Amino acid sequence: MSPSDPRVPDAAIDIHLVDGTGDIDGTDQGSKIERCQEIIGYRFQDESLLLSALTHASGASHRLASNERLEFLGDAVLGLTVCQWLYEDYPEYNEGDLTKIKSAVVSRRSCGKAACTLGLDRCLIVGRGVTRNRSFPRSLVSDVFESVVAAMYLDGGSEIVKTRLKEWLADEVHTAVENQGASNYKSSLQQYAQRELSNTPIYRLVRESGPDHRKSFLISAVIAERAFTAAWGSNKKDAEQRAASNALAELHSQPLPFPSDTRENESSSDQPLDAE
Repeated sequence: MSPSDPRVPDAAIDIHLVDGTGDIDGTDQGSKIERCQEIIGYRFQDESLLLSALTHASGASHRLASNERLEFLGDAVLGLTVCQWLYEDYPEYNEGDLTKIKSAVVSRRSCGKAACTLGLDRCLIVGRGVTRNRSFPRSLVSDVFESVVAAMYLDGGSEIVKTRLKEWLADEVHTAVENQGASNYKSSLQQYAQRELSNTPIYRLVRESGPDHRKSFLISAVIAERAFTAAWGSNKKDAEQRAASNALAELHSQPLPFPSDTRENESSSDQPLDAE
């Protein structure tokens, strides 16, 4: 599991724990299993998997009866599912961008937040000492999120997991993409064009200039035959990023960040953009 996001401390997550004896709120293991299935919108064929997923080591008869093994599997299932999701839905992002987004989405903070939003913290089966002393690790709720994901995967398959995660983590993905998209103009333009214009941008080479060892490229973004102000770049990828930035500026009636009358090869101080 990725480390928690330092910008939002774990303490910001409101956790509610009850034990599985029924002594505190009348909630026994059977009731917790039923409640959890209602929360996640999935009925288990093998409820023993869900029982294991919800059972913290403090509430288990022995270590192997806890959710630790399922947590191990769930971490991998969660990572793979989110990676496939990002790969399919954000084709303009490069490997570095996707890695940063994935790390934010599967962080301990994100998983803990999702677990508490769903109410999985109220379904967790723990020992009485945990609820009385509040001496539990802050990762406890993020762990149960992963173990429940693993249990669903084993019981219902990958499509069940994919469908649920796309619902539960939608806000986290959106936020991570928005933060990362600030430096990836091509991706931002594609998302805007598909959402608002029902079209996909293409990039047209207007002309190139300079000797072979120091060429510059003038490229324009085109959406539905509308060509936006072209931008120069020291390579085609940089030029496309800058062309996308110009297009976004025009679409939002903002000043052009990369006027096409500024030749890339006339300024040695220009640096390539980070995003590709």
